Amino acid sequence: MSTGAIIQARTSSTRLPRKVLKELPYGSGITVLQQVIRRVRRSAGIDKVIIATTTDPDDDKIVTIAQKEGVPCFRGSKENVLERYFLAAREHQLDTIVRVTSDCPCVDASIIDSIISQHFDSGADYSSNVLVRSFPYGVDTEVLSFAALEAAHKGATRDYEREHVCPFIYKSHPEKFKILSVVAPQELHRPDIRVTLDTEEDYALLCVVYEYIYPTRNLFDLEDVVQLYQEKPWLAIINGKVAQKKMYDSLEEELKDALRMLDLWDLKGASAYFAQGLQGVGV
Repeated sequence: MSTGAIIQARTSSTRLPRKVLKELPYGSGITVLQQVIRRVRRSAGIDKVIIATTTDPDDDKIVTIAQKEGVPCFRGSKENVLERYFLAAREHQLDTIVRVTSDCPCVDASIIDSIISQHFDSGADYSSNVLVRSFPYGVDTEVLSFAALEAAHKGATRDYEREHVCPFIYKSHPEKFKILSVVAPQELHRPDIRVTLDTEEDYALLCVVYEYIYPTRNLFDLEDVVQLYQEKPWLAIINGKVAQKKMYDSLEEELKDALRMLDLWDLKGASAYFAQGLQGVGV
């Protein structure tokens, strides 16, 4: 049985291009992607770490980093991430796949190991700590069997199912799979904390977190992050207005969330205008 972590990475992210190439700690010469690789590699339950990037020439930099860190790199479709994952897993003959994204430089190997263990103990097809939000954003981990990944690859037809790898399993057809939702222990139950990287504000926050913790413990765990937030609750202000990207079940749900974001940014005129327009179309 072979268990491998596949870390998806590309330089053309929408909100913050080249984010995985940013330095962390700031000025260290170490990239965000390198930090993610090094942290995932600590997992005792993972046999190999694989980078899954695209065939875009701009992502040659991703390949260079993978080579520098001594991990294999698979190149595939830019938009069809599900296919990229499936082909990478098949090429490396993985029985179990751990999905991690390259924008989570606080990912915790002990949490990965816990989810892997619970996945095997339960006999689940798919296990995750993201279905019920209890952990901080930024330690997201999904574990799935190759059979489940193959079924998703063969069956997924909608754009969002192929852009996000696992929605075919837990969103479109949960009745076909045994799904395990892992919830954070009480001491780590902090869904209000955001230590993932999507925006400049997120990067500023991560720089501060690394500035405080990294010099004395370069492979810190989530407990260290939670403790830092308890000691310095003002950290939440840095990226408190950043909205987490999400998938929507309908246009109505997406429009309502857009209205919420206008209110969050105190754009009251636009919010009122937008709300009136929504009423006009019956939303």
